[in-house]
Amino acid sequence: MKQNIDLGGLVNYQAGSVVSREILKKDTGTITVFAFDEGQGLSEHAAPFDAVVYILDGEVEIKIAEEIFNVKKGEFVIMPAGKPHSLKATQKFKMLLIMIKS
Repeated sequence: MKQNIDLGGLVNYQAGSVVSREILKKDTGTITVFAFDEGQGLSEHAAPFDAVVYILDGEVEIKIAEEIFNVKKGEFVIMPAGKPHSLKATQKFKMLLIMIKS
């Protein structure tokens, strides 16, 4: 297995789209890389597990239980299990999503 991985290079931006690539899938959690074009997002939903979102490029507005966070490249947030959250690309951005199931 390759030891050094450019996470941002695993997905490319596509006009008007959200692109994702799962890079690890285990019973205990997943790791997925996403690329969002400006204006794209994920509608409000809740997950049964904690999730960490680390921004690889750009900037995103993340809403967690009515609180809004503007998260930029190099920053991360934790989205707690059961809390409603949504994402909106204020500009193109890429993120690493780590879902922790146990």
